Amino acid sequence: MMKITKARVIVCSPGRNFVTLKIETDQGVYGIGDGTLNGRELAVVSYLEDHVIPCLIGRDPRRIEDIWQYLYRGAYWRRGPVTMRAIAAVDVALWDIKAKMAGMPLYDLLGGRSRDGVLVYGHANGKDIDHTSEQVGLYRDMGYKAIRAQSGIPGVKGAYGVGRGDMYYEPADSALPTETLWNTSSYLNFAPRLFERLRADHGEEVHLLHDVHHRLTPIEAGRLGKDLEPYRLFWMEDATPAENQEAFRLIRQHTTTPLAVGEIFNTLWDAKELISEQLIDYLRMTIVGSGGVTHLRRVADFASVYQVRTGCHGATDLSPVTLGTAVHFDTWVPNFGIQEYMRHAPETDDVFPHDYRFEDGYLHAGSAPGHGVDIDEALAAKYPYSPKQLPVARLQDGSMWNW
Repeated sequence: MMKITKARVIVCSPGRNFVTLKIETDQGVYGIGDGTLNGRELAVVSYLEDHVIPCLIGRDPRRIEDIWQYLYRGAYWRRGPVTMRAIAAVDVALWDIKAKMAGMPLYDLLGGRSRDGVLVYGHANGKDIDHTSEQVGLYRDMGYKAIRAQSGIPGVKGAYGVGRGDMYYEPADSALPTETLWNTSSYLNFAPRLFERLRADHGEEVHLLHDVHHRLTPIEAGRLGKDLEPYRLFWMEDATPAENQEAFRLIRQHTTTPLAVGEIFNTLWDAKELISEQLIDYLRMTIVGSGGVTHLRRVADFASVYQVRTGCHGATDLSPVTLGTAVHFDTWVPNFGIQEYMRHAPETDDVFPHDYRFEDGYLHAGSAPGHGVDIDEALAAKYPYSPKQLPVARLQDGSMWNW
Protein backbone atom coordinates (compact mmCIF):
# COMPACT_ATOMS: atom_id res chain seq x y z
CA MET A 1 0.00 0.00 0.00
CA MET A 2 1.21 3.47 -0.90
CA LYS A 3 0.78 6.11 1.85
CA ILE A 4 0.62 9.86 2.20
CA THR A 5 3.32 10.76 4.71
CA LYS A 6 3.20 14.54 4.69
CA ALA A 7 1.15 17.44 3.36
CA ARG A 8 1.83 21.13 3.79
CA VAL A 9 0.58 24.47 2.57
CA ILE A 10 2.90 27.01 0.95
CA VAL A 11 1.67 30.61 0.79
CA CYS A 12 3.60 33.06 -1.36
CA SER A 13 3.09 36.31 -3.26
CA PRO A 14 5.24 36.51 -6.41
CA GLY A 15 3.22 39.31 -7.98
CA ARG A 16 0.04 38.15 -6.23
CA ASN A 17 -0.94 35.68 -3.49
CA PHE A 18 -1.10 31.93 -4.11
CA VAL A 19 -1.99 28.97 -1.88
CA THR A 20 -0.18 25.76 -2.86
CA LEU A 21 -0.59 22.31 -1.35
CA LYS A 22 2.27 19.80 -1.56
CA ILE A 23 1.46 16.16 -0.78
CA GLU A 24 4.36 13.74 -0.21
CA THR A 25 4.30 9.93 -0.19
CA ASP A 26 6.34 7.07 1.24
CA GLN A 27 7.54 6.24 -2.28
CA GLY A 28 9.18 9.62 -2.79
CA VAL A 29 6.61 10.90 -5.26
CA TYR A 30 4.91 14.20 -4.49
CA GLY A 31 2.07 16.15 -6.02
CA ILE A 32 1.23 19.86 -6.21
CA GLY A 33 -2.25 21.39 -5.97
CA ASP A 34 -3.64 24.95 -6.02
CA GLY A 35 -6.06 26.25 -3.38
CA THR A 36 -6.01 29.98 -4.14
CA LEU A 37 -9.15 32.02 -3.36
CA ASN A 38 -8.52 35.61 -4.42
CA GLY A 39 -8.83 37.97 -1.46
CA ARG A 40 -9.72 35.15 0.96
CA GLU A 41 -6.56 33.02 0.71
CA LEU A 42 -6.01 32.45 4.41
CA ALA A 43 -9.48 30.97 4.85
CA VAL A 44 -8.44 28.09 2.57
CA VAL A 45 -5.10 27.77 4.38
CA SER A 46 -6.91 27.27 7.67
CA TYR A 47 -9.37 24.81 6.14
CA LEU A 48 -6.50 22.73 4.76
CA GLU A 49 -4.21 22.86 7.79
CA ASP A 50 -6.83 22.55 10.52
CA HIS A 51 -9.33 20.19 8.93
CA VAL A 52 -8.08 18.42 5.81
CA ILE A 53 -4.39 17.60 6.13
CA PRO A 54 -4.78 15.66 9.42
CA CYS A 55 -7.27 13.40 7.60
CA LEU A 56 -4.89 12.68 4.72
CA ILE A 57 -1.90 11.26 6.57
CA GLY A 58 -1.66 7.48 6.13
CA ARG A 59 -4.19 7.31 3.28
CA ASP A 60 -3.42 5.72 -0.08
CA PRO A 61 -3.02 8.63 -2.56
CA ARG A 62 -4.10 6.39 -5.45
CA ARG A 63 -7.65 6.29 -4.08
CA ILE A 64 -8.55 9.67 -5.56
CA GLU A 65 -12.28 9.06 -5.83
CA ASP A 66 -12.62 7.79 -2.27
CA ILE A 67 -10.64 10.74 -0.88
CA TRP A 68 -12.74 13.19 -2.89
CA GLN A 69 -15.97 11.67 -1.56
CA TYR A 70 -14.56 11.63 1.97
CA LEU A 71 -13.72 15.34 1.85
CA TYR A 72 -17.01 16.33 0.17
CA ARG A 73 -19.60 14.06 1.79
CA GLY A 74 -17.75 13.78 5.05
CA ALA A 75 -17.62 17.54 5.61
CA TYR A 76 -21.43 17.74 6.01
CA TRP A 77 -21.18 21.53 5.42
CA ARG A 78 -20.78 20.97 1.70
CA ARG A 79 -19.94 23.17 -1.24
CA GLY A 80 -18.88 26.80 -1.07
CA PRO A 81 -15.70 28.47 -2.35
CA VAL A 82 -13.49 27.62 0.63
CA THR A 83 -14.43 23.94 0.91
CA MET A 84 -14.26 23.28 -2.82
CA ARG A 85 -10.88 24.98 -3.23
CA ALA A 86 -9.44 22.93 -0.40
CA ILE A 87 -10.80 19.76 -2.02
CA ALA A 88 -9.43 20.89 -5.39
CA ALA A 89 -5.96 21.41 -3.95
CA VAL A 90 -5.94 17.83 -2.65
CA ASP A 91 -7.52 16.39 -5.80
CA VAL A 92 -5.08 18.01 -8.24
CA ALA A 93 -2.10 16.98 -6.12
CA LEU A 94 -3.36 13.38 -6.11
CA TRP A 95 -3.89 13.35 -9.89
CA ASP A 96 -0.35 14.74 -10.22
CA ILE A 97 0.97 11.86 -8.10
CA LYS A 98 -1.02 9.21 -9.98
CA ALA A 99 0.13 10.48 -13.38
CA LYS A 100 3.74 10.57 -12.20
CA MET A 101 3.42 7.00 -10.90
CA ALA A 102 1.98 5.96 -14.27
CA GLY A 103 4.79 7.75 -16.09
CA MET A 104 2.43 9.71 -18.31
CA PRO A 105 1.16 13.26 -18.74
CA LEU A 106 -2.16 13.91 -17.04
CA TYR A 107 -4.12 14.16 -20.29
CA ASP A 108 -3.12 10.58 -21.15
CA LEU A 109 -4.28 9.36 -17.75
CA LEU A 110 -7.64 11.08 -18.36
CA GLY A 111 -8.11 9.29 -21.66
CA GLY A 112 -5.75 10.90 -24.13
CA ARG A 113 -5.83 13.85 -26.46
CA SER A 114 -9.00 15.15 -28.09
CA ARG A 115 -7.04 17.97 -29.79
CA ASP A 116 -3.50 19.02 -30.60
CA GLY A 117 -3.66 22.44 -28.94
CA VAL A 118 -5.93 24.45 -26.64
CA LEU A 119 -7.45 27.63 -28.11
CA VAL A 120 -6.99 30.50 -25.65
CA TYR A 121 -8.03 34.12 -25.39
CA GLY A 122 -6.05 37.04 -24.04
CA HIS A 123 -7.14 40.30 -22.42
CA ALA A 124 -7.05 43.59 -24.30
CA ASN A 125 -7.76 46.27 -21.71
CA GLY A 126 -7.72 49.99 -22.52
CA LYS A 127 -8.49 53.29 -20.88
CA ASP A 128 -10.71 54.23 -23.84
CA ILE A 129 -11.81 52.86 -27.23
CA ASP A 130 -8.63 53.95 -29.01
CA HIS A 131 -6.42 52.31 -26.40
CA THR A 132 -8.49 49.11 -26.35
CA SER A 133 -8.28 48.81 -30.13
CA GLU A 134 -4.50 49.24 -29.93
CA GLN A 135 -4.36 46.45 -27.37
CA VAL A 136 -6.46 44.13 -29.54
CA GLY A 137 -3.92 44.76 -32.29
CA LEU A 138 -1.08 43.95 -29.89
CA TYR A 139 -2.63 40.61 -28.98
CA ARG A 140 -3.25 39.80 -32.64
CA ASP A 141 0.43 40.50 -33.33
CA MET A 142 1.31 38.07 -30.52
CA GLY A 143 -0.63 35.35 -32.32
CA TYR A 144 -3.92 35.32 -30.40
CA LYS A 145 -6.95 34.25 -32.41
CA ALA A 146 -9.41 35.13 -29.61
CA ILE A 147 -9.31 38.31 -27.52
CA ARG A 148 -11.44 39.63 -24.67
CA ALA A 149 -11.95 43.39 -24.97
CA GLN A 150 -12.68 45.71 -22.04
CA SER A 151 -12.51 49.50 -21.99
CA GLY A 152 -12.80 52.45 -19.71
CA ILE A 153 -16.23 54.07 -19.93
CA PRO A 154 -16.72 57.86 -19.94
CA GLY A 155 -18.13 58.94 -16.59
CA VAL A 156 -17.52 55.59 -14.88
CA LYS A 157 -14.80 55.52 -12.21
CA GLY A 158 -12.88 52.26 -12.15
CA ALA A 159 -14.64 50.39 -14.97
CA TYR A 160 -14.17 46.63 -14.68
CA GLY A 161 -11.34 45.04 -16.65
CA VAL A 162 -9.14 48.10 -17.14
CA GLY A 163 -5.70 47.08 -15.91
CA ARG A 164 -2.85 49.09 -14.46
CA GLY A 165 -0.51 47.94 -17.22
CA ASP A 166 -0.62 46.72 -20.79
CA MET A 167 -0.08 42.99 -20.17
CA TYR A 168 -0.94 42.20 -16.56
CA TYR A 169 -4.26 42.78 -14.84
CA GLU A 170 -4.67 42.01 -11.15
CA PRO A 171 -7.77 43.62 -9.61
CA ALA A 172 -6.96 42.71 -5.97
CA ASP A 173 -5.04 45.87 -5.17
CA SER A 174 -5.16 46.83 -1.48
CA ALA A 175 -5.50 45.42 2.04
CA LEU A 176 -9.02 46.89 2.24
CA PRO A 177 -11.33 46.90 -0.80
CA THR A 178 -11.06 49.78 -3.25
CA GLU A 179 -14.44 51.36 -3.99
CA THR A 180 -15.47 51.89 -7.61
CA LEU A 181 -18.56 53.51 -9.14
CA TRP A 182 -20.90 52.00 -11.70
CA ASN A 183 -23.40 53.49 -14.16
CA THR A 184 -25.44 50.95 -16.13
CA SER A 185 -26.92 53.35 -18.69
CA SER A 186 -23.49 54.74 -19.59
CA TYR A 187 -22.19 51.22 -20.09
CA LEU A 188 -25.14 50.06 -22.20
CA ASN A 189 -24.71 53.05 -24.50
CA PHE A 190 -20.92 52.58 -24.72
CA ALA A 191 -20.35 48.84 -25.20
CA PRO A 192 -21.88 48.53 -28.71
CA ARG A 193 -19.73 51.46 -29.91
CA LEU A 194 -16.64 49.66 -28.61
CA PHE A 195 -17.31 46.53 -30.63
CA GLU A 196 -18.38 48.45 -33.71
CA ARG A 197 -14.94 50.08 -33.65
CA LEU A 198 -13.11 46.81 -33.01
CA ARG A 199 -14.76 45.10 -35.97
CA ALA A 200 -13.96 48.10 -38.17
CA ASP A 201 -10.31 48.08 -37.09
CA HIS A 202 -9.64 44.35 -36.91
CA GLY A 203 -12.05 42.66 -39.29
CA GLU A 204 -14.20 39.57 -38.98
CA GLU A 205 -11.61 36.84 -38.42
CA VAL A 206 -10.60 37.53 -34.81
CA HIS A 207 -12.86 36.09 -32.09
CA LEU A 208 -13.99 38.87 -29.75
CA LEU A 209 -15.22 38.23 -26.20
CA HIS A 210 -16.57 40.54 -23.51
CA ASP A 211 -17.11 40.29 -19.74
CA VAL A 212 -20.09 42.12 -18.23
CA HIS A 213 -19.02 40.95 -14.74
CA HIS A 214 -22.50 40.49 -13.26
CA ARG A 215 -23.43 44.17 -13.70
CA LEU A 216 -26.80 43.89 -15.46
CA THR A 217 -30.34 42.75 -14.73
CA PRO A 218 -31.61 40.00 -17.06
CA ILE A 219 -33.60 42.37 -19.28
CA GLU A 220 -30.66 44.79 -19.51
CA ALA A 221 -28.44 41.85 -20.46
CA GLY A 222 -30.95 40.84 -23.13
CA ARG A 223 -30.80 44.34 -24.57
CA LEU A 224 -27.01 44.38 -24.62
CA GLY A 225 -26.79 40.95 -26.21
CA LYS A 226 -29.19 42.07 -28.93
CA ASP A 227 -27.25 45.30 -29.53
CA LEU A 228 -24.01 43.29 -29.86
CA GLU A 229 -25.39 40.75 -32.34
CA PRO A 230 -24.09 42.60 -35.43
CA TYR A 231 -20.51 42.21 -34.11
CA ARG A 232 -20.78 38.43 -33.63
CA LEU A 233 -19.10 38.01 -30.24
CA PHE A 234 -17.64 34.63 -29.35
CA TRP A 235 -19.45 35.13 -26.05
CA MET A 236 -20.91 37.61 -23.58
CA GLU A 237 -19.73 36.58 -20.13
CA ASP A 238 -21.39 36.87 -16.70
CA ALA A 239 -24.22 39.04 -17.98
CA THR A 240 -26.13 38.85 -14.70
CA PRO A 241 -25.62 37.16 -11.32
CA ALA A 242 -26.51 33.49 -11.66
CA GLU A 243 -27.75 32.64 -8.17
CA ASN A 244 -31.14 32.55 -9.91
CA GLN A 245 -30.40 30.26 -12.84
CA GLU A 246 -33.86 30.99 -14.23
CA ALA A 247 -32.73 34.58 -14.96
CA PHE A 248 -30.83 33.38 -18.01
CA ARG A 249 -34.07 32.27 -19.65
CA LEU A 250 -35.09 35.90 -20.05
CA ILE A 251 -31.71 36.80 -21.59
CA ARG A 252 -31.94 33.83 -23.96
CA GLN A 253 -35.36 34.97 -25.17
CA HIS A 254 -33.96 38.29 -26.36
CA THR A 255 -30.57 37.56 -27.94
CA THR A 256 -28.61 35.03 -29.97
CA THR A 257 -25.28 36.33 -28.64
CA PRO A 258 -23.61 33.25 -27.05
CA LEU A 259 -23.65 33.29 -23.24
CA ALA A 260 -20.93 32.19 -20.83
CA VAL A 261 -21.03 32.02 -17.03
CA GLY A 262 -19.63 30.10 -14.10
CA GLU A 263 -16.22 31.26 -12.92
CA ILE A 264 -17.56 31.62 -9.37
CA PHE A 265 -19.50 28.33 -9.44
CA ASN A 266 -18.42 25.56 -7.08
CA THR A 267 -20.42 22.48 -8.05
CA LEU A 268 -22.66 21.07 -10.76
CA TRP A 269 -25.67 22.24 -8.76
CA ASP A 270 -24.76 25.88 -9.49
CA ALA A 271 -25.22 25.19 -13.21
CA LYS A 272 -27.60 22.24 -13.48
CA GLU A 273 -30.59 24.13 -14.92
CA LEU A 274 -28.39 26.43 -16.97
CA ILE A 275 -26.98 23.35 -18.68
CA SER A 276 -29.99 21.06 -18.90
CA GLU A 277 -32.25 23.83 -20.22
CA GLN A 278 -29.53 25.07 -22.60
CA LEU A 279 -29.62 28.59 -21.23
CA ILE A 280 -25.87 29.03 -21.74
CA ASP A 281 -23.35 28.06 -24.41
CA TYR A 282 -20.13 27.95 -22.37
CA LEU A 283 -19.47 26.94 -18.77
CA ARG A 284 -16.63 28.84 -17.06
CA MET A 285 -16.12 26.63 -13.99
CA THR A 286 -12.52 26.14 -12.94
CA ILE A 287 -10.59 23.17 -11.64
CA VAL A 288 -9.57 25.03 -8.48
CA GLY A 289 -13.05 26.43 -7.84
CA SER A 290 -15.02 23.26 -8.39
CA GLY A 291 -13.27 20.57 -6.41
CA GLY A 292 -10.58 19.59 -8.88
CA VAL A 293 -10.34 17.33 -11.91
CA THR A 294 -12.58 14.67 -10.36
CA HIS A 295 -15.66 16.89 -10.17
CA LEU A 296 -15.08 19.11 -13.20
CA ARG A 297 -14.90 16.17 -15.58
CA ARG A 298 -18.30 15.00 -14.29
CA VAL A 299 -19.68 18.47 -14.94
CA ALA A 300 -18.18 18.51 -18.43
CA ASP A 301 -19.66 15.11 -19.24
CA PHE A 302 -23.08 16.32 -18.10
CA ALA A 303 -22.72 19.52 -20.15
CA SER A 304 -21.77 17.57 -23.27
CA VAL A 305 -25.21 15.96 -23.37
CA TYR A 306 -26.70 19.43 -23.91
CA GLN A 307 -24.01 20.74 -26.30
CA VAL A 308 -22.64 23.13 -23.69
CA ARG A 309 -18.89 23.58 -24.03
CA THR A 310 -16.16 24.39 -21.54
CA GLY A 311 -14.59 27.84 -21.24
CA CYS A 312 -12.54 27.61 -18.06
CA HIS A 313 -11.68 30.77 -16.14
CA GLY A 314 -7.94 31.41 -16.33
CA ALA A 315 -7.13 34.76 -14.76
CA THR A 316 -4.02 35.41 -12.68
CA ASP A 317 -5.93 34.62 -9.47
CA LEU A 318 -5.37 30.97 -10.44
CA SER A 319 -1.80 29.81 -10.05
CA PRO A 320 0.21 28.15 -12.85
CA VAL A 321 -0.67 24.87 -11.09
CA THR A 322 -4.32 25.34 -12.01
CA LEU A 323 -3.53 26.68 -15.48
CA GLY A 324 -1.21 23.76 -16.22
CA THR A 325 -3.79 21.26 -14.99
CA ALA A 326 -6.48 23.03 -17.01
CA VAL A 327 -4.41 22.72 -20.19
CA HIS A 328 -4.21 18.95 -19.65
CA PHE A 329 -7.96 18.85 -18.91
CA ASP A 330 -8.69 20.95 -22.02
CA THR A 331 -6.48 18.74 -24.16
CA TRP A 332 -8.61 15.76 -23.15
CA VAL A 333 -12.18 17.04 -22.65
CA PRO A 334 -14.31 16.30 -25.76
CA ASN A 335 -16.65 19.31 -25.42
CA PHE A 336 -13.91 21.91 -25.11
CA GLY A 337 -14.71 25.48 -26.14
CA ILE A 338 -11.90 27.86 -25.18
CA GLN A 339 -9.49 28.55 -22.31
CA GLU A 340 -8.87 31.95 -20.74
CA TYR A 341 -5.16 32.74 -20.63
CA MET A 342 -4.17 35.80 -18.63
CA ARG A 343 -0.40 35.79 -18.47
CA HIS A 344 1.24 35.59 -15.07
CA ALA A 345 3.93 38.02 -13.99
CA PRO A 346 7.52 36.89 -14.67
CA GLU A 347 8.19 36.33 -10.97
CA THR A 348 5.18 34.02 -10.77
CA ASP A 349 6.48 31.95 -13.67
CA ASP A 350 9.87 31.73 -11.92
CA VAL A 351 8.32 30.41 -8.70
CA PHE A 352 6.16 27.90 -10.58
CA PRO A 353 8.29 26.27 -13.31
CA HIS A 354 6.05 24.63 -15.89
CA ASP A 355 6.15 22.93 -19.27
CA TYR A 356 2.99 24.28 -20.93
CA ARG A 357 3.71 26.74 -23.74
CA PHE A 358 1.90 29.30 -25.92
CA GLU A 359 2.22 29.11 -29.70
CA ASP A 360 0.16 30.73 -32.46
CA GLY A 361 -2.97 31.27 -30.37
CA TYR A 362 -2.90 27.92 -28.58
CA LEU A 363 -1.57 26.55 -25.30
CA HIS A 364 0.15 23.18 -25.50
CA ALA A 365 0.52 20.76 -22.60
CA GLY A 366 3.96 19.30 -22.00
CA SER A 367 4.77 15.61 -22.05
CA ALA A 368 6.30 15.30 -18.57
CA PRO A 369 4.52 12.89 -16.19
CA GLY A 370 1.91 14.67 -14.08
CA HIS A 371 0.43 18.09 -14.76
CA GLY A 372 3.84 19.56 -15.51
CA VAL A 373 3.97 22.32 -12.89
CA ASP A 374 6.22 22.47 -9.81
CA ILE A 375 7.07 25.03 -7.13
CA ASP A 376 10.50 26.43 -6.26
CA GLU A 377 10.06 26.60 -2.51
CA ALA A 378 13.28 28.52 -1.83
CA LEU A 379 12.26 31.21 -4.30
CA ALA A 380 8.65 31.19 -3.06
CA ALA A 381 9.92 31.98 0.46
CA LYS A 382 11.28 35.28 -0.85
CA TYR A 383 7.74 36.43 -1.63
CA PRO A 384 5.77 36.48 1.66
CA TYR A 385 1.99 36.78 1.82
CA SER A 386 0.71 40.30 1.13
CA PRO A 387 -2.92 41.03 2.12
CA LYS A 388 -4.93 42.12 -0.92
CA GLN A 389 -8.67 42.25 -1.54
CA LEU A 390 -10.86 42.68 -4.60
CA PRO A 391 -12.66 46.00 -5.20
CA VAL A 392 -16.32 46.65 -4.46
CA ALA A 393 -18.74 48.69 -6.58
CA ARG A 394 -21.38 51.27 -5.76
CA LEU A 395 -23.97 52.98 -7.90
CA GLN A 396 -23.81 56.76 -8.18
CA ASP A 397 -26.42 57.12 -5.43
CA GLY A 398 -24.10 55.23 -3.06
CA SER A 399 -25.89 51.88 -2.95
CA MET A 400 -23.88 48.68 -3.26
CA TRP A 401 -23.77 46.89 -6.60
CA ASN A 402 -22.13 43.79 -8.02
CA TRP A 403 -18.42 44.16 -8.61
